[in-house]
Amino acid sequence: MAASYDYDDSSAVPSQQQPDSLGYDPNFVPDSVKSFVVHLYRHIREKNVYEIHQMYETSFQTLSERMFKDSPWPSVDAVSPLVDNDHVFCLLYREMWFRHLYARLTPTLTQRIDSWDNYCSLFQVVLHGVVNMQLPNQWLWDMVDEFVYQFQSFCQYRAKMKSKTEQEIALLKQFDQAWNVYGVLNYLQALVEKSMIIQILEQEKEGLEQFTATDGYDYNGGSNVLKVLGYFSMVGLLRVHCLLGDYHTGLKCLLPIDITQQGVFTSVIGCHITTIYHYGFANLMMRRYVEAIREFNKILLYIYKTKQYHQKSPQYEQILKKNEQMYALLAICLSLCPQVKLVDEAVNSQLREKYGEKMLRMQRYDDEAFALYDELFSYACPKFITPSAPSYEEPLVNYNQDAYRLQLKLFLYEVKQQQLLSGVRTFLKVYSTISFGKLATYMEVDEPTLRTILMTYKHKTHSVDSDGKIISNADFDFYIDDDMIHVVESKPVKQYGDYFLRQIVKLEGVMSDMDRIKLD
Repeated sequence: MAASYDYDDSSAVPSQQQPDSLGYDPNFVPDSVKSFVVHLYRHIREKNVYEIHQMYETSFQTLSERMFKDSPWPSVDAVSPLVDNDHVFCLLYREMWFRHLYARLTPTLTQRIDSWDNYCSLFQVVLHGVVNMQLPNQWLWDMVDEFVYQFQSFCQYRAKMKSKTEQEIALLKQFDQAWNVYGVLNYLQALVEKSMIIQILEQEKEGLEQFTATDGYDYNGGSNVLKVLGYFSMVGLLRVHCLLGDYHTGLKCLLPIDITQQGVFTSVIGCHITTIYHYGFANLMMRRYVEAIREFNKILLYIYKTKQYHQKSPQYEQILKKNEQMYALLAICLSLCPQVKLVDEAVNSQLREKYGEKMLRMQRYDDEAFALYDELFSYACPKFITPSAPSYEEPLVNYNQDAYRLQLKLFLYEVKQQQLLSGVRTFLKVYSTISFGKLATYMEVDEPTLRTILMTYKHKTHSVDSDGKIISNADFDFYIDDDMIHVVESKPVKQYGDYFLRQIVKLEGVMSDMDRIKLD
């Protein structure tokens, strides 16, 4: 497992060398941890993906819960003699070490910088070394996911300048490249390019590659690490660009992955949900409401049907949180673009239960409606970041909310523009034809103003998709002939399959109950 990249281990884990108030000794390694590390190292050397997955998903979580609930794991220096001082394994161990620290405790600034250095070293090995191992998709996804999360966390931490000590400010100045936005984007982009994943996915369409069919694993004795990290990095780039408010670039980064089909991203539930959440949110902010509704509906239906299978998963709480956030985003989309026919009956039932009353009030476009849009957006949006470092010469102020306030302002401005259109939509839904003068009288505006409103409605109900085509978000359209407005309502395609399947399941349930009664 040796790599050609030189990693200086002399600086390993400087910040966790001091025992804390709970008596944590970084150099003490319990027998169960020794056994865990030795076995994990052996399985990685043997490329035993099944055993690695079991140890990573189950044993690591069990030991963390039982022995390290409120303290870090033993330091890398303490465990490295157990694994022949293999520094690639040590990098992987530290990646897990820091992830556990972030999940259970509050990292110090030094620890945040150390974690950045560890990710740089790990990705340098993958990009420029010889990594001859196979790791589970779950672990590789968690690496990319945690990398982006720690970047987001660092930006939020740095932006709270008022509470910073002089020592912290001096460290921020000294290590100004740590979690630099360009560094984060460059590593993710480098993983995409070096892995050749875009070309691999294109060749797969032509039947020349077997990437998705094998879930990214290499069954010919090779390594899956670079390819799968490159694949997941496209999702990571989408997420980073959403945090920065650059939705167009984010969606462009995801283009090589066909999210309408099963893929490696669907093999890890956390990746599947993260992908669709950010994809849907980006489409919402770009006024592609129909696309957002369609994908939110699919993922919410999937979670609804499979939720019970993930109850013991470490990601279960995160699944539930994202589930609730996506229902809130779906409520926003349907309030701005009433395309309920795109939503499955089961999802619609859950949505009505959670937000039915609020959605009715949101469509009135009064002050209360704006407050509700504000509330749902604030609850469901990503934690936007300001990636630039502060000016240390200026008076120190907190600016961690600035990016969020800007995105909220842009979103509510869009909602405000939609307010003007709610009236014209109400009238056009009622009529199949109506004269210009009549509609202007109903809306209490003159005809030139009405013409402007109708043009605005056309503009706001159309958007540009990823292929550059103009698509409609409206459930009806209209055209003007002389002074008459002709309304054309699109007819929904009736879906009978799901209805019959649900009734068959109900019937089978009734029949089994009757059989049980007969037997009794």
